[in-house]
Amino acid sequence: MSLDSAKSVEKNVYEITVSATPEQFDAACQKAYNKNKKGITVPGFRKGKATRKMVEKVYGESVFYEDALDIIYPEIVGEAIDSLERKAVAAPYDLDVKKIGKEGLELVMKVVVEPEVELGEYKGIKAKKKAVRVGEKEINEALEKIQERGARIEAVEKAAEKDDICDIAFEGFVDGEAFEGGQADNFDLTLGSGQFIPGFEDQVIGHKAGEEFDVNVKFPEDYGAENLAGKDATFKVTLHEVKHKVLPEIDDDLAQDNGFDTLDELKADEKEKIKENKKREAENDFENAVIDALIDGMKAEVPEQMIDARVDENIRQFEQNLQMQGLNLQTYLQYSGSDMSKLRESLKPQSERQVKIRLCLDKIVELENIEVTEEEIEAEMQKYADMYKLELDVIKNAIPAEEIKGDLAAEKAMQFVKDNCKA
Repeated sequence: MSLDSAKSVEKNVYEITVSATPEQFDAACQKAYNKNKKGITVPGFRKGKATRKMVEKVYGESVFYEDALDIIYPEIVGEAIDSLERKAVAAPYDLDVKKIGKEGLELVMKVVVEPEVELGEYKGIKAKKKAVRVGEKEINEALEKIQERGARIEAVEKAAEKDDICDIAFEGFVDGEAFEGGQADNFDLTLGSGQFIPGFEDQVIGHKAGEEFDVNVKFPEDYGAENLAGKDATFKVTLHEVKHKVLPEIDDDLAQDNGFDTLDELKADEKEKIKENKKREAENDFENAVIDALIDGMKAEVPEQMIDARVDENIRQFEQNLQMQGLNLQTYLQYSGSDMSKLRESLKPQSERQVKIRLCLDKIVELENIEVTEEEIEAEMQKYADMYKLELDVIKNAIPAEEIKGDLAAEKAMQFVKDNCKA
């Protein structure tokens, strides 16, 4: 089995000729016979007992050719594609069977391959990592969030004020008629939150629990319900209860409620968390700047098939994430008012960027002779096994070693470029 020839016929497209010897194709025919013989009926023989030669005599010598081609095709074409100088990025197309039979097999087909990549200057890219500093204001804001989480809600015997929570019942009327969706009971409204149409919350302020009163407002001109847009409305409101949020003091007691002995320890922990988040953001920004520079300096005509394949992969990952949340893709598309074509289109820019950066990194791996050891591949697989709580052999069977090797090499290439950046 061999690749007889490969010639460039279009940009990033090879036309390849693949062949199998008479002996190799005959062996495939024998496999096809063995696979199908139990169901073959030949006069004078019990079902499934006729020899291959007899079956070919009765039904023609080409009777097993189609199945034999299916059997031998993946192997010979796979070998041929693997031997190409450039990696194939999509399944072969325009298959033409030039020869098939006792004289062997000869196939001609087209294959889309990765583009030739020319890089700009990737050593000495100008990119600076942002310095990380944490100020007192940020620490105080973090403490205030913890304070909010520890807040308790208490009923109060006073007139409602801004930021109070009011348990209300209401019914809305336009032109004296109640309208659909304008009623509720035991609705907790935080005054000043802007949950209701302008003017509503302001007119609740000053009232006490047990009071009944009218709220007069006008719906905005651009209100979602056309039958209410721009209309004057009256809401009959009953105020059941006024509640106030009571915040704990930011002190050692708050720290102890959150697992620390003192407020200073809590502050130190929050400072470290903020610092780590900023470090990650700075690293991401730095890496994105490096990636932008690499892509801007790259010259390559990327086949559309590569981008489509990356879109497919991103959709698969997105679908897996949805499943982890108990959703499926079709439900998501329905609820979001989208469809598969819109989703694919939205993912295309991201996918094209991903393809381009991988092409850049693979080229750097080649130019810098970056290597990945068997020990590194084994360690990476063990990391996946630990992450998903699976046996190592399960990971080895699920993820090809070559895929892991390629990813690790790309990571090394990215680190090489970052290490060689200029501020």
